[in-house]
Amino acid sequence: MMGMDVDVIFKIAGVGIAIALLHTVLDQMGKKEFAQWVTLLGFIYILFMVASVISDLFQKIKDVFLFRS
Repeated sequence: MMGMDVDVIFKIAGVGIAIALLHTVLDQMGKKEFAQWVTLLGFIYILFMVASVISDLFQKIKDVFLFRS
C-alpha cells in the first residue's frame, strides 16, 4: 500500500516537471498560447490522477466501516 502511494507521488512529480519544461520551451519559442494549453492539459491529467486516488481512499474507508458494522 505504501509503495503505491509513493509511486503516485513520483508520477505526479514527473508529469509536473515534464509540463514545466515543455511550458518553458514553448514560452521561449514564442508559443505562449500552446504553452498555456499544455499546462492546462497537464493540470487536468494530474487532477484525474488525484481523483482516482481519492476514490480509492473513499472505497477503502467504506469497506472498513461496512466490515465493522
